[in-house]
Amino acid sequence: MKPAKVPAMTTDAEAEAFLDQDLSDLDFTQFKPVDWERGLKTARINMRVPQPLLEALKSKAAALGIPYQRLIRDILERGLR
Repeated sequence: MKPAKVPAMTTDAEAEAFLDQDLSDLDFTQFKPVDWERGLKTARINMRVPQPLLEALKSKAAALGIPYQRLIRDILERGLR
């Protein structure tokens, strides 16, 4: 039997109907991880955070040897997985 492919879906209802079925024969090799870090960064966000949180982010980023903005993007990306 040929492994199932994910159909094109344009509504939440279509996606919910697809997920409500048995997906044990779904071909998971068709999925590719998203890597936003390599993508072009064209959008900006501006947010206020407590100063101690920003200092903690900068400290953690320094310990990892990366810019703190990259650490924030990584945290956001992991939150979406």
